[in-house]
Order: sequence, then C-alpha cells, then structure tokens
Amino acid sequence: ELVGATGSGKTTLVESLVAGPLAGERVGVVTGDVAGSDDADRLRARGVPVANVTTGRDCHLDPDRVDGALDGFDLADLDVLLVENVGNVVCPAEFPLGADVRAVVVSVTEGDDVVRKHPMLFQACDLAVVNKVDVAGAVGADVGRMVDDVDRVAPETPVVRTSTETGRGVADLAAHLDRHRGRHATGG
Repeated sequence: ELVGATGSGKTTLVESLVAGPLAGERVGVVTGDVAGSDDADRLRARGVPVANVTTGRDCHLDPDRVDGALDGFDLADLDVLLVENVGNVVCPAEFPLGADVRAVVVSVTEGDDVVRKHPMLFQACDLAVVNKVDVAGAVGADVGRMVDDVDRVAPETPVVRTSTETGRGVADLAAHLDRHRGRHATGG
C-alpha cells in the first residue's frame, strides 16, 4: 500500500516500478481517489490491470472498498498487487488495509517539515519514501533533514530516497517491497 499526499508522486512511482524493477512481474493496481479516474487511466494506458475506487467524501480507502475492488482481479494471475491510497497524509494513518508492506510517500515539494507535521502516518508505515529528491534544491528542501525527521518520529522505519525523473532509488524501493512480499499471507 502506498499512502501520501496528492502530488507526492505515488502514481509516478507505480509507473516507474511497473516499467522498471517489476517489469517481469504480473502487477495489478487498486487506485483510490475521492473522484475521477486519472490515476487508473494513466496505469491502464501502460497495460496494467487496474481497479479504480472512488470514495466520494471519504479521505481514505478502507478494507471493504479494497475487498470489493479485488473482485476485478484474478489474484492467482498476479505476482504483485499494489494499492495506491487516496492522496491524504492524515486519514489513512488510522485505517490500515492489511497490505504486506505499507509505504508512506512524501515529496520534497511538500516542504522539509512534512514529516514533523504528520508523525502518525510515518509511525503507521513500514517504509518511508522521500520522493522527487532531484528537485530538492529548486524548492529549498533539505532531504537530509527529512530523513533525520523520519528517524526521530519512527526510528525503525527505513527510508528510501527516490526520483522518477532520474530513476534514483526506484530499484531500492522495489527491493524493500519485495522483502515484505507475502508477509501477511505467511503469518509473518
């Protein structure tokens, strides 16, 4: 499950994973948005099986909605199922979906104080992704400060620095996700 603000780069990271490290895998994606199908349409255009979930006024996906979306997949035909939650850094913290790994994605464009402003989400995740590191200088963000803040608010949470423009960290993200694959299915 990928959680994070609108514009943090969740969909672009999914596209980079599907085109890169997961290219040999059979990947399906559940996209969550308050309205519309923009993210789902982008992924479908890449040939990815997608179930789009719109939540209306709700600011997060919930297990029932995800369960309903799973009806659109033959799970036996998938190696990986990614769930891209609604763009929000508050509500999803309290609604885990039971994914093998839960990753919070924050962008340097959100400001280098975003971790300190939303510690609950980082504490509720298995992995933190600091995205768009290639533009940190242009927006005046200190990536090191963001990583240090994750260490302070969620000391056990590993951090991956990514840029879909340069490809930096996308393979590292895939490796982190792979290490957790099947964790819930095996009781781990």
